[in-house]
Amino acid sequence: MSNQQHFKYSTGVIAYPVFFIMLIWIVFWLQVRFFPWIKKLGVYPLEPEGLLGIFTSPLVHSDIQHLYHNSIPLFILSVALFYFYRKIAWKVLLYGILLSGLITWFIGRPSNHIGASGLVYVLVSFVFFKGVFAKHYRLVALSLMVVFLYGSMIWYVFPVKEGMSWEGHLGGLISGFVFALIFRKSVAKPERYVWQEPDYNEEDDPFLRHFDENGNFIENPEPVEEDIETSEENQVQIKYTFKGNKD
Repeated sequence: MSNQQHFKYSTGVIAYPVFFIMLIWIVFWLQVRFFPWIKKLGVYPLEPEGLLGIFTSPLVHSDIQHLYHNSIPLFILSVALFYFYRKIAWKVLLYGILLSGLITWFIGRPSNHIGASGLVYVLVSFVFFKGVFAKHYRLVALSLMVVFLYGSMIWYVFPVKEGMSWEGHLGGLISGFVFALIFRKSVAKPERYVWQEPDYNEEDDPFLRHFDENGNFIENPEPVEEDIETSEENQVQIKYTFKGNKD
């Protein structure tokens, strides 16, 4: 697949992130207005009933500030995911929710872990490490942009703030790194020039023939044997064609 096919804009690049952001805001509105018990649909570590929260916790938030802080990075990173990694975007999102939730369920403190921040860490980690592994200049630039915007988030994978689910952040960071390794081949390849090919021969390069061993420019370089043979064949073909037209 060419780089043009990899980096191709479609309505889904914006529509899918907008839909997900609208969904978590609608869930929060329902939680505040009608169903306050929604807030309990989080991950309860090492408890069987807490497994449901693996799927529902990204939709649940404690307050408007919690929701707001997750909405902006989630939208930006989702747009980047669907544009630069369109073929594997849904796999990263769905498997990221599942794996980061499972890690939180295993290592989390006995509490109700809610919020989409775990998914945000999945996207930050995946986009950063995927760009580093791919070595494509666009993806590397995207990785550097992610570090610039969200590099300080690395501190919140440690228990530095009371009441914050650092376990969910750590689970997201690990999940993103794992998916960057698993989907290592599903990415645009760096462009290769002719002179980067293993069978490249400088003597066959028509451009380099215009320079001698000292780097001096030669306007009319001497043709090599293959060029002479090809030229003679063309002349024979031209004569044969001319003769045929005459008859």
